[in-house]
Amino acid sequence: MFQYDAAKLKDQLLELLRLAATDLPQDVVDSIQAAHDNEPEASSARSVFGMILKNIELAREESTPICQDTGTNIYMVHIPEGVSMRKLTALIHEATAEAVEKSYLRPNAVDSITGKNSGNNIGEGQPYIHYEEWDKNTIEFELMLKGGGCENVSTQYKLPDVGLGAGRDLDGVYKVIVDAVNKAQGLGCAPGILGIGIGGDRMSSHMAAKNQLFRKIPDINPDSALAEMEDRLKKDLNTLGVGPMGFGGETTVLGVKIGSLHRLPASFFVSIAYMCWAYRRHSMILNTKGEVSYD
Repeated sequence: MFQYDAAKLKDQLLELLRLAATDLPQDVVDSIQAAHDNEPEASSARSVFGMILKNIELAREESTPICQDTGTNIYMVHIPEGVSMRKLTALIHEATAEAVEKSYLRPNAVDSITGKNSGNNIGEGQPYIHYEEWDKNTIEFELMLKGGGCENVSTQYKLPDVGLGAGRDLDGVYKVIVDAVNKAQGLGCAPGILGIGIGGDRMSSHMAAKNQLFRKIPDINPDSALAEMEDRLKKDLNTLGVGPMGFGGETTVLGVKIGSLHRLPASFFVSIAYMCWAYRRHSMILNTKGEVSYD
């Protein structure tokens, strides 16, 4: 049976939250720096990227949130057999409340019926935690903070889409993704990172899309057809001219990540999880000695 010190793990989860809110992953920083360097001198796009990079640097140095909207806390947790999900959820909630007290997180959990804010970022479905069992004798916590602006331009299509001339094939998938990014313009705090879910039902398709956002920007899809499509979309979307924050420029997306699910014959959904440039995700692995490693 996997054992851990609950008090120690709560503090380790608090550090995971601090990192996610204040320390942008290096693969994201490298992509933003490359986008900055690709823009012409004295252009609006280069200036915007310069401010974004300065924001990233200050947030890391001061341990202050990268964005005032610290977003929905989305966890993917992998556990060995026999570990209590209920107890881990309680620890995540404790760490979340403390992160609000320390101003790593903004209180974002609003009751949809009463409009009342819980004040500690905890409520029905907040934070969102998905558990999966695995064979490893470690616990992995993957955390993503997804802001409201980029969530608002996330969307779902149902193929065929007659208006777009999009059929039930990869060409149809391509067309709806281009349409979604073109409609988003700068509203999702471009440049965006796209998580795409093909197939499934309406719920599982959206989750497949968000799960893609846990991938790192430089990785390559193991499915050759999807890898080719990711590369094609990244190149083509960056010709739209939307640019950072909608100011125009060479970079509208930093990456495209695609996954697929089996579906019913009657349905063909394509879900687009749009992530803003503040691509906040970190992970933590806990071993049997109580030691953690962060990524």
